[in-house]
Amino acid sequence: MTAPVTANADPAGKPSLARFIPLTVMLLTPLFFSSNLIFGRSTIHEVAPFTLAFLRWAAAALVLSPFLWMARDRVRTYVTSHPVHWLLLGFLGMWICGAGVYYALQFTTATNGTLIYTTSPLMIIILERLFFGRATSWREIAGILIGFLGVAIIVLKGNFTELAGSSFNLGDLMFIFAALSWAGYSVLLKGRRTAALPVSALFAVVTLSGALLLAPFALWEFLTGALMPHTWSAWGGIAGIVVFSSLLAFSGYQYGIARLGASTASVFMYLLPPYGVGLAVLVLGEPFKTHHAIGIITVLAGLVLATAPKRTT
Repeated sequence: MTAPVTANADPAGKPSLARFIPLTVMLLTPLFFSSNLIFGRSTIHEVAPFTLAFLRWAAAALVLSPFLWMARDRVRTYVTSHPVHWLLLGFLGMWICGAGVYYALQFTTATNGTLIYTTSPLMIIILERLFFGRATSWREIAGILIGFLGVAIIVLKGNFTELAGSSFNLGDLMFIFAALSWAGYSVLLKGRRTAALPVSALFAVVTLSGALLLAPFALWEFLTGALMPHTWSAWGGIAGIVVFSSLLAFSGYQYGIARLGASTASVFMYLLPPYGVGLAVLVLGEPFKTHHAIGIITVLAGLVLATAPKRTT
């Protein structure tokens, strides 16, 4: 991994090109991630969810296959030594957060999905606390509570009396589960089992795992006459998901980490809610209501409070 660039400016006081490029990439990366729900929302009416997710990750695995070959010895060791691990990564990150998310978009908006999905970093803190004994500060606990309050505002449309009536949107509930699944994927992705693999090769393994797990369900959809892509708009949506939401999003994030460091790169992910909501409103024409504004402010406040790097003296 390339060491982060430390030079901030040239003699004229302008940002150096070596730092300007990574910063530009990281400004675009959250936009690429956000595009998944936009493409998914616009395409799910033409393509069944498991088929859409399978085509996404099968195409990504095909593009990334050269990285598997270049690291074939280490890949073989990992795949044979930890079969449950790489299959679980594919299930959590590509099955649930792939087909599950696309299925949920049939019942809720991309705006709600984006804002709920943003709480994944908070769930990561909880999972690391529960299963790995991670120390949790008061600041993190407060941030988690505030972030989940924001989710409640979004799900309940700002009307907490709906708690008594149990009037919940199925898609919103599925997105909460998907956010938890992504948190589990993120936690499992780190550690000694994957440490020996190059990032690109590991991503290729996980995309292949997801494609393999999705294949039987995509076949079932095909055999039962579910929606299959047959229009230019459907194939265009699939292409957008593969290129922007998958390859550019993931590779951009890894590039940002390599050039700027994990702490700096992660800060840019705070742009996910405004990007995602902005795209949903501008591209899909979804309404942006008062409870969305309150929810996005609350979720971001909790997210920043819980995950912002501590100041050092």
